[in-house]
Amino acid sequence: MSKKILDLFCGAGGFALGFQNLEGFKVIGAIDSAYDVSLTYQNNFPNAIFINEDIHELHSMDILEKIKVVPEVIIASPPCEPYTSANTYRQKDPLTRLYDDEVGRLVLDTIRIIGDIHPDLFVLENVPELLLGDLRWALEREFKRVGYEEIHFNILYAEEYGTPSARTRLFISNLKIEPSKSPYQMTVQEVLDLPDPTAFHDFLNHHWYPISPKKMKKMRNLKQGNAMVYYRSATAKTFTNWVRLKPNSLAPPVIGHSRFIHPFEERVLTVRENARLMGFPDNHQFFGGIDAQYDMVGEAVPPPLSAAIAKYCLTLLSR
Repeated sequence: MSKKILDLFCGAGGFALGFQNLEGFKVIGAIDSAYDVSLTYQNNFPNAIFINEDIHELHSMDILEKIKVVPEVIIASPPCEPYTSANTYRQKDPLTRLYDDEVGRLVLDTIRIIGDIHPDLFVLENVPELLLGDLRWALEREFKRVGYEEIHFNILYAEEYGTPSARTRLFISNLKIEPSKSPYQMTVQEVLDLPDPTAFHDFLNHHWYPISPKKMKKMRNLKQGNAMVYYRSATAKTFTNWVRLKPNSLAPPVIGHSRFIHPFEERVLTVRENARLMGFPDNHQFFGGIDAQYDMVGEAVPPPLSAAIAKYCLTLLSR
């Protein structure tokens, strides 16, 4: 019998997709407060009960009443903005990010729901910076308070599991996760084989992204691997955006505001091309405004990484 999954902060469904496509799991419920997400998720997971509400305002009993079953698995991707170094305005004290920041506290709501439902398996995804300072100790304490004496902090690299873009993520779980790595590393060029977005085609979310004449002029002079935009992070590290991709390399991390320039053409990658860099299948459709679509892609767990996690977790739950 398939293990039933509840997906918290589900986004576009990248995390759920790797589980859903593996026989042995079934996504039965999902929660997210964004309207564009609700359209996207319900279209791609029509059999899941979608709850379009703020998790902070939901009691666990309300959730169970709506989905009508008790899930054996909970996956969750609470917002990473309060923790990531890419956020110049994050709180200076790590513990303040968890206990005082309104968005950062959603991690605690995730732990609350996990503790109430007490699934056989939970996997909470976020950025590795969620462990800075005393945060690791605080998370261990919070999970102990809800009945999980031992938790594992798994750092995984999406590019090692068949994703053609770099991405380092933390997965907190009650079981140690050690998925098998892909023997083959994909590159940008392998996934950017779509037709010109202005030509006739039937690819979903593959539409021209208009830019200003000033940016177009800069784009024409940009060499592969270089960026049009540079900005400093909360740790004074330099981040880039509007990068012209190198065809035979990995893409940089795809995040919500990422705009990449095609290696050979004078244009920005479409939502579909960004989705391919994250490992989404072409039949996974994104709804809402164009910027919301880019955001959903960039905020997702890459499906190839999710699939590797799901496959390994299924072996653990089958023992």
